[in-house]
Amino acid sequence: MKILSFNVNGIRAIAQRSFTEDMQQLDVDAICLQETKATTDQVKEVLQTLEGYEIYANEAERKGYSGTAILTKVKPIAVTYDIGFPEHDKEGRVITLEFKDYYLVTVYTPNSGSDLLRLGYRQQWDKDFLGYLLRLQQEKPVVVCGDLNVAHKDIDLARPKQNYNKAAGYMQEEIDGMNNYHSHGFIDTFRFRQPDTAKYSWWSYRAGARAKNVGWRIDYFLVSEALKERVLDADIRNDIYGSDHCPVYLEIV
Repeated sequence: MKILSFNVNGIRAIAQRSFTEDMQQLDVDAICLQETKATTDQVKEVLQTLEGYEIYANEAERKGYSGTAILTKVKPIAVTYDIGFPEHDKEGRVITLEFKDYYLVTVYTPNSGSDLLRLGYRQQWDKDFLGYLLRLQQEKPVVVCGDLNVAHKDIDLARPKQNYNKAAGYMQEEIDGMNNYHSHGFIDTFRFRQPDTAKYSWWSYRAGARAKNVGWRIDYFLVSEALKERVLDADIRNDIYGSDHCPVYLEIV
């Protein structure tokens, strides 16, 4: 399967740009979206022009906030929404599709916020979401993708010294959360295939950050150790515009 993950920062807004044409040209088997900022019905209405896909969407209780979706050409065995924790399941952040050989999970991880007011909640999320993935993994391997809202190492952001322990997305507590995914056997596919490449997936709208490539790599595909050798390609498509993020890509057999 060829799978794309993309934080669209509002599906209704990006659909007015080149999103549909970009997705048609890429012609992948599954498209995982984060931060749709729309209801399930709105997502399906906006995406109906993309032919050949079944659409699954999850919405937040708060209108115009968060939300995820998966479009797939391969019919899943089962579909699950959220992770089974009432405190986490109000924001539409997770969708899981079960396929024959693995689970495909898309996630929009909570941001700690500009004033770090949600850092404590974020730590609890990381713990509970990892637990959810490990429970899935007891049944079959997992592919998890999405905006994880953390740059893991210095190579993953343009200005690590200025941001370390000062800015959401590069706090040690958040890095520890990512370390826990790795210590429990989840492989960062981009780093597996491109260990020394400095490439980013998100840029602030301020100060022309994208044009200057002052960015962060906060969007990922992680896979269970059992799937590691089945990863044919993993990349970041920073030639695709329309959001403050760009898509990340995985090809797996």
